[in-house]
Amino acid sequence: MIIVKTPEEIELMRESALIVSKTLGMLASEVKPGVTTLYLDKLAEDFIRDHGAVPGFLGLYDFPNSLCMSPNAQVVHGIPNDTPLVEGDIISIDCGALKNNYYGDHAYTFEVGEVTPEVKKLLEVTKQSLYIGIKEFKIGNRVGDVGYAIQKFTEAHGYGVVRELVGHGLGQKMHEDPEMPNYGRRGRGKKFVEGMVVAIEPMTNMGTKRIKQLKDGWTILTADGKPSAHFEHDVALVNGKPELLSTFKYIYDALGIVSDEEDEFRQKEIQL
Repeated sequence: MIIVKTPEEIELMRESALIVSKTLGMLASEVKPGVTTLYLDKLAEDFIRDHGAVPGFLGLYDFPNSLCMSPNAQVVHGIPNDTPLVEGDIISIDCGALKNNYYGDHAYTFEVGEVTPEVKKLLEVTKQSLYIGIKEFKIGNRVGDVGYAIQKFTEAHGYGVVRELVGHGLGQKMHEDPEMPNYGRRGRGKKFVEGMVVAIEPMTNMGTKRIKQLKDGWTILTADGKPSAHFEHDVALVNGKPELLSTFKYIYDALGIVSDEEDEFRQKEIQL
């Protein structure tokens, strides 16, 4: 069952989403060779708590940490550890925060130092596919329209679209209806309604779409060992159109990146 949010609830969710966005922005300048994911996890937990929220992932389904940290061939759900990042790595950081009984859930794949052109293209295409999917989150469309748009774009570049892991509705629970696959057929699936809030999150592999899981019960990897990228935004359906609740602007500010990619999905100005 889709749980529709009131305008007041959407503003509470925006607050939670922006705490996650600020956390990722803080981490952006810390992601570099020699740093461990466990160190970044501790920074994030302290930052989230200092901003009046609690880590959304810590203890959720018994997950042991505040961040899902997934380098290189890890797709999602990687557990932070004491292995240092090295030049040329990529690292997907997925973060959640719970404030006022509502969740924010947001992810970005960072470059560690200089990465190869092939890897850089994977990240660019995956992030582009996120916004292509968000454009389809509007009144008159269905779940399959978002998945179809993401799948068509990423597969046109020769990449594999993960099937077993999907985006989702978001609210007082981390995972609500509907599931939001990154593949699908136009006109299929649940119809979008005003007040919905979803997390749209393409997970794109450089090679095969197939995945496998480590014995830790969490970490998901590509079956062929090639890199994977993951980007995620929280989006509400407001006035029939997609409204971003999360933002990459804090990350871009930290990294000196200029971008207008979010402007068309922003009905309300962010106070940076």
